[in-house]
Amino acid sequence: MGDIQNSEMNAPLPDTSTLEAMVHEILSQAQAKGADEVEAGVSLDAGLSVTVRLGETETLEYNRDRTLGLTVYFDQRKGSASTADFTPEGIATTVAAACDIARYTSRDEYAGLADPDRLARVIPDLDLYYPWDIDAGRALELATECEDAARAVDERIDNSEGGTVSSYVGLRVKGNSNGFLGSYKSSYHSLSCAVVGRQGNEMQRDYWSDAARDARDLPSPASIGRKAGERTAQRLGTQRLSTRQAPILIAAETAGSLFRNFIQAISGSALYRKSTFLLDHLGKPVFPDFMRIHEEPLLKKGLGSAPYDSEGVATAPRDIITDGVLQGYVLNSYAARKLGMETTGNAGGVRNLTIDPGEQDLPALLKTMGSGLLVSEFIGFGVNIVTGDYSRGVAGFWVENGEIQYPVDEITVAGNLRDMFMGIAEVGNDVDMRGNIRTGSVLIDNMTIAGA
Repeated sequence: MGDIQNSEMNAPLPDTSTLEAMVHEILSQAQAKGADEVEAGVSLDAGLSVTVRLGETETLEYNRDRTLGLTVYFDQRKGSASTADFTPEGIATTVAAACDIARYTSRDEYAGLADPDRLARVIPDLDLYYPWDIDAGRALELATECEDAARAVDERIDNSEGGTVSSYVGLRVKGNSNGFLGSYKSSYHSLSCAVVGRQGNEMQRDYWSDAARDARDLPSPASIGRKAGERTAQRLGTQRLSTRQAPILIAAETAGSLFRNFIQAISGSALYRKSTFLLDHLGKPVFPDFMRIHEEPLLKKGLGSAPYDSEGVATAPRDIITDGVLQGYVLNSYAARKLGMETTGNAGGVRNLTIDPGEQDLPALLKTMGSGLLVSEFIGFGVNIVTGDYSRGVAGFWVENGEIQYPVDEITVAGNLRDMFMGIAEVGNDVDMRGNIRTGSVLIDNMTIAGA
């Protein structure tokens, strides 16, 4: 797409200075109306997404979105408004709307901008912007190649949800009345495929995908397709399990959900509402003493990287778990004030959450587990963060003597997150790098497996 100057797209992304001037104008207008504090952000996004299903074009979408938003505070009374109208009249109307809203809201002593000393004053270049010079025709060719490879894996694969190619670029500019002004461009490109297999009356579906800031870092479409086809074929011939206690090994591509539950339990809103099983656990063991979990928001080309959070607070690497002990929470400025603490630069969430790997790959972990359940997919959302109770449907494979025996589904794993975290026996070195949570496979020593 170059700089989104493909002939099929609309006008290119504007120069950063144009949007910076717009943010300055918004701040000035809001302050002229009496706002004590103001923050404003402008974003532009453009992208292309195509899907081929059974060799035919299923979808072809171009998108170009823009948003202008601001938040104002009048004596800690908050008002927010947004628009897609970037004209002077649209800006003026939006500023007036936010100010009017603030005058009718209740005062909140914890409301306000991030503290000035926490704001990013130097914006590092994190190497996040790699436009992909691709048009719809080429994207359709790649999607077709991906799907064809998946369908060719096994004759039992007789249907498809499609091969998809997506490409996106965006520009973000943010500023506030405490002197912060930041901007950066980013890109995100992905390939994915999902196919359906049939064996007798049984049907199974699986998929594979990959993503990168730079399209040159993506695997070949054929390799994505083959992986999707292989995963689908492996799931055919499922058997049922009886209810039992056994260890489980959560595959790397699935294990991130376990750590999302952890982050949810140590996030500010759950803490100040006292609605988490990890309340008052700062400085206490939460995981086994071999585990380290840390945030790496400044990784070059990282899919979760950002130079500042959604409040403009500078991001920085930090440990959340060291030697199994909880070192810090996940807080924005509002939650931090309610808790009598300081923001951790996590407005908008964690970035490149990294679980340090152990020494064993997946086959070695299967040997270590011996007999148990390899979980390849979680189904549903049966997690209670208040109590830690955990019950989710899963699909995967039954393992005996370290070897996969047969696929299983229509089963549930149950336990409590407190016990699950402490029951982690090992984290594999097969780290999945495709998202914002970077972890290997996770072996948990014992869980209830509810089957037929």
